Amino acid sequence: MHNRFLFAIPLTGILAGLLLLHGYWALGGRWGSAYTVPTINGRRSFDPSPLATWAVCGLVGFAVILVMGKSGWIAPGPLPWLFDLGVWGLCLVFLLRAIGNLRTFGFFKVVKGTPFADWDTWFYSPLCLLIALLAAGLARLS
Repeated sequence: MHNRFLFAIPLTGILAGLLLLHGYWALGGRWGSAYTVPTINGRRSFDPSPLATWAVCGLVGFAVILVMGKSGWIAPGPLPWLFDLGVWGLCLVFLLRAIGNLRTFGFFKVVKGTPFADWDTWFYSPLCLLIALLAAGLARLS
């Protein structure tokens, strides 16, 4: 097995799971959505619309395609460097998400003690860091 698969297989699995979950929410599903948005003083900071959730679905689907192209599961075509750049971009996006906005989400948030903040500290931000590390590992391989 190539080293790239050690990064690509779990990365693709995680992203595919996120893709399916966001698709479920975009179709109106409620399971797991109670603690997905930061709250301040007991109020959600925003309510994502179905269109916004579909947009996230599309972006995560694009990320899956980037990982598949970089790993060699699909042909990258005449511009393989775009897949290299895209996977580095994926790494950066999820690293920034893990760091957060310094207020309501990420490892350095100041709003704490809410259900979202707890989930973010113990699951969302570590998952984003894992995705960033897997993407960096994949991106650095030729």
